[in-house]
Amino acid sequence: MKRLFRDTKAATAIEYGLIAALIAVAAIAAMQGLGNSLKATFDNVASNMKTT
Repeated sequence: MKRLFRDTKAATAIEYGLIAALIAVAAIAAMQGLGNSLKATFDNVASNMKTT
């Protein structure tokens, strides 16, 4: 039982997993914001092309 509590490899793996999950959530949020911005840009271009 003492050896199980001294083993830090599992704790390190969990920490790396949590860091990876946090990075993934941040990347998804950033990409959604970028996607909305690009959609607005393309909508603007499309509406300006219709008027000319």
